[in-house]
Amino acid sequence: MTKNQPWYDQDTYWATFESILFNQKRLADTPVQVDQIIKLLQIKESVKILDLCCGIGRHSLEFARRGYQVTGVDRTKTYIEKAKKQSRTEGLHIEFVNEDMRAFCQADAFDVVVNMFTSFGYFDDADDDRKVVENVYRSLKSGGKFLIEMMGKELLARDFRKRDWNEINGFIILEDRQLLNNWEKIQNRWIILKDDQQIKHEFVLRLYSAVELAYLLKQCGFSAINVYGSLEGIDYDHQAKRLVVVATKERL
Repeated sequence: MTKNQPWYDQDTYWATFESILFNQKRLADTPVQVDQIIKLLQIKESVKILDLCCGIGRHSLEFARRGYQVTGVDRTKTYIEKAKKQSRTEGLHIEFVNEDMRAFCQADAFDVVVNMFTSFGYFDDADDDRKVVENVYRSLKSGGKFLIEMMGKELLARDFRKRDWNEINGFIILEDRQLLNNWEKIQNRWIILKDDQQIKHEFVLRLYSAVELAYLLKQCGFSAINVYGSLEGIDYDHQAKRLVVVATKERL
């Protein structure tokens, strides 16, 4: 990997921020989130679930513990290897695939696809986001559901802070944010401080409002689209916590 590659294709980024992205609080929150997803989507037994951009497999593993058939996909090999190791340790049968979400597609294979924790909108070209949605549509069975969970544009506007700092797992994280192209994207600059070390990294995310994301899903063939303000299924209004969109592939 080279610095000339996009941030999302740099293994050094994912290695550096692993303990921040998958900190103890997020790991501890996983069983509750899976409970909420199962209830929100009314997931029945014996369905096949795709965890798209699964990272180290925290949701994949939890779904498998509940008895579901699970496939986890992520572009970062070290994350996939860690997920495989944990699944073997627990005696869980999960298919983990090391592949870019723009390329992964298994036609008519899954009843449910989940994309969690703002793992959508990475790419420089908006057509790549469309490609991901089209792949998900093809990968879903008739009547299958696609759940995307992210920070919506409306929520970011409500809570926007130009600069911020946090302390996670012994790291001090200084964040600087800049909005680009009339709210099309957000550029994030992180400075990580730990043990007299300073690590700098920049990444850009494409921002979606509820209407924009629903429109993209409809363009790619999805029919019924529901929008929520959290995995608990609250309204997407001024009290929303996250943007959660559930799209259904029409039954044939």
